This record gives sequence, structure tokens and C-alpha cells, in this order.
Amino acid sequence: MAQFDHLIIGSGINALVAAAMLSRKGDSVLVVERESRTGGCMYTSQDVTLPGFHHDVMAATFVLFLTGPAHAALGEDLARHGLEFCHSPHPTAVLRPDGSALRLEMDRGANVAAFNARSAGDGDQHAADVGRIEQDAAFLFALLGQPLWSRQTAMLVAKQAWKKGLGPLKAWFGEAMEPARGWLETRYSSPDVQAIWAPWVLHVGLTPEASYGGQMARVIAFALEAAGAPVVKGGAGQAAAAFQSLIESQGGTIRTGVEAARIIVQAGKAVGIETSEGETIRATSVIASTAPGQLYDGLLGETAKPATTKKFRHGRGNFQLHYALDGPIDWVGEGLDEVALIHLTDGIDAVSKSSNEAERGMLPVTPTICVGQPHRLDPTRCPEGKAILWLQIPDAPPVIKGDAAGQIETVPDWTEAMREAFADRIEDILAKHIRNWDQIKLKRRAYSPADLQAMNVNLVGGDPYGGACTLDQFFVWRPVAGQINTTTTIANLYHIGASTHPGPGLGGGSGFNVAKGLGA
Repeated sequence: MAQFDHLIIGSGINALVAAAMLSRKGDSVLVVERESRTGGCMYTSQDVTLPGFHHDVMAATFVLFLTGPAHAALGEDLARHGLEFCHSPHPTAVLRPDGSALRLEMDRGANVAAFNARSAGDGDQHAADVGRIEQDAAFLFALLGQPLWSRQTAMLVAKQAWKKGLGPLKAWFGEAMEPARGWLETRYSSPDVQAIWAPWVLHVGLTPEASYGGQMARVIAFALEAAGAPVVKGGAGQAAAAFQSLIESQGGTIRTGVEAARIIVQAGKAVGIETSEGETIRATSVIASTAPGQLYDGLLGETAKPATTKKFRHGRGNFQLHYALDGPIDWVGEGLDEVALIHLTDGIDAVSKSSNEAERGMLPVTPTICVGQPHRLDPTRCPEGKAILWLQIPDAPPVIKGDAAGQIETVPDWTEAMREAFADRIEDILAKHIRNWDQIKLKRRAYSPADLQAMNVNLVGGDPYGGACTLDQFFVWRPVAGQINTTTTIANLYHIGASTHPGPGLGGGSGFNVAKGLGA
């Protein structure tokens, strides 16, 4: 019977980061993945709309990976195995229902001028906000990325208290807890400037009224301005392929179509897994990249279930729409042709309304829509002269209680008819923002939260963020208050993925942290 140093369950970005770092160290590593492909949410398909159109079915933008420690450690190796990023100097914009648009540049001076032109002082405030993030970057990104419950973090906070003083540090943490609504409404006068940032809190699983949303939005503003909104050349699936090539070149093994059914625990230690086919695989350590319910209720059963697991909450679901288009897009707003990600929203109140409706189990009347134009960054995504759109709607209820507009007949579980009716609503909004929509639309494909969960078991209820990101189950309390970093109550069993600190996104942070903790 084969014995591995590390057995990793799942093949999302955190699992692949851990496998790449540990195999590079020289340890024997096995990754088992229940699906027929690796990558988790990094999935590109040509079977979504029409032949020749390459769609990222789930995740698309890699700014968190490009700016994080995992890329710093592995970026050169991954590049040699085919990972290449494509960029635009215009990472994001907002397009409001009245046709007004505001675009962010990867140029602080240009952003200051553009924001000041909308309202005197707003550009200067932007410079101050992102400037403070830049000034505190070493401290802030360590808190957002490294293991929090540790001597290292305690020393980091102590050093910062010595540097700033206890009073200023207390004030810093207080401001960091500010909701995005509070930040935007007290600092910016222009509705356009408020609107460009309000939707971004949805991409970290929050709402405009949630604690620490203002700080997360400022971090996103800094990251987009500094690093843009890059996509992977050829699609997000190419990132998974580069990881797999790197891991296998270092002696690691990846097996797809293998479902872990049970973690074997002996004398309080994880010693391997049993697969759904009855195969036993032994390992010195087991690393589970799963949602908490899958780990504690499924893989461990009653072996070591913490009582607090019952309280773990998943957040709003995600809804995806993909389009194949017959030519260039004629946006109603100016200057949007090269923008990577465009939000269609009227601002803070509109974002708040749509997210609140979804949180109450209702289909939103006017959902907040994020529109990606990956072909403008990477022309290989579609035939020459054509176009594709990637739409993410982060306000889709996993269980439906009704339609806030009173137009769609609903049942609690997503059906094909409900999915297409909601897609029609989204498309009606999109069409109002594109002058030549009727002339260029070729084909669409919609994915409900239920469809997304069927493709990736970790997307419980279509939640792409591994669980609600509210303060009670984030930072040192993620996924549950009793868990310390990536460790569990079982020796040699580690828990990584979006459900653990540092949370969701394509940063690979928890995989990086567990690999470093294991000596990589």
C-alpha cells in the first residue's frame, strides 16, 4: 500500500498551491479530485455557447493571486509551465442606468483627476484612501494573509502598536470595521465615485452595510489600481493546467475521478482516506480543501464534529451568464471598450437593495451585474471579430422564497424555468446598456446557484465565498470560533479553502499557509 507524505482532498487553487509547494520541497504528494478535471472554480470550457468561444464558467480574474505570496513563491515556476496573464490598463468601471460611466485606470494621477472632475475633492480623497492602504500594506496584508492566531501575528500587532501608539492603532482598527456605505457616503460626494466602489463589497461576500466592508473596498481599490484585473491567457483552466504540470514535474501525483468518502482516524490522528470505491490511501498528513459541512459531517462523520459546526452559515448564491456575440460591443457609456470588469448599477442604494432582497431569499428586482470582457484582454478567447461576455450576479438566493418583482413564479429550489426567467431579467438590463445588442447577440448560457454547486461541491448553495463572510465567521473565527488557523481537532488533519482564513478568492492563501507550516 502506497504511503504519501501529504494527501490533499480537492484541487482548487488552495489545494494546488499547497501541492506545488510541498512537492517542490521534495515531499511525496497526492491530490485526489472527485471531478474529472482539476482546478475547482478555475474552469474554462468551449461547450458553453458556440464552437470557438472559450468561457470561464466560474472564476475569471486573478488579481488576488498576482498580488499574493503564493504567486511570489511559485510565479516563475508556473510561468515555465505555461501560466501567462493578460492585462488591461482599465481594470474596472461603473455604468449607471442613465448612461453615465466612470472608469478606473492603473494610474493614480489619472484617477485623481477623473474623480475630482466628478466632484471637487473626490480625487484627492481617493489618493488619501489608497495611499493609506499603500502605507500600511506590510501590516495590513500580513493580517489579511498570514495565520492570525500565532506568535508571529501577535508580534506584528505589538510592533505596530509601538510604531503608531496604542490610541492610533485602536483608531486604525475602528476605521477598518467601517461599512462600505459609511465610508463612501462620508468621504465622497459624487454618486458616480460612490457607485464605482459600492458593488465591490459583493465580491468579498459582504454587503454595503456589513462591518469592515469599507476597508475591504479600499484594499480592492488599491489592488485594482496597482495590479489591474488580469485574466489568464487561454482561460482560467490554463492556470489549473500549469499547476498540474508543475506538480507532476516535481514528482507529485494528481488523480481525478477519485472521491474521498472518509478520512481514516486512528489514535486521534488522520492517517489517510477511504475512497468511494473502497480504496484505502495512507498518508502522514491529510489536507482537506472542502466546505466545513463536507469535512465534519461527511468525511469525518461523528469522529470530531465541533458543536459550533451547526451554526456555520453559507452566503448568497452566485448566478452566471455567458454570451457569444457576433461583433464589437457598442456600450451606451463612453470609454468602456477596453475595461476588464464593468458593474451595471445605480450606486450604493441599488447594491444594498439587490443584496438585501437576495439575503431574504427573493429574486432581486434589479440585480447588481458584473460584466467581464475577457476577449478584450485575451483575443484567443473567441474567433476574430467576435466577442464574449462573462456575467456574474452575486445576488442570487440559494433557496428561493419568492420574486421581489412579483413576476416570476417560484418554488424553493432552482428549476430550469426559473433560471431562464431570471436570466431574461438580467439580459433585459444588459440590453439597455448596449446600443447594438439585438444585432450582435448569438447565444447565451445561464448557470443557477444549483448548477454551480453541481459542478463544484464546495459551492454550497452556489455560494462562491466558502460561507458568509460576516465578522462572526471571518478572520480568527473562520470557519468556526474554535478552529485555529488551518489546524483541526484531529492531529495531522488540516483544513484549507475559501471557508478558512484568509477566505475566498483566487489568492491561494490558506494553501500557502499550510504548506509553510509543514516546512515548505
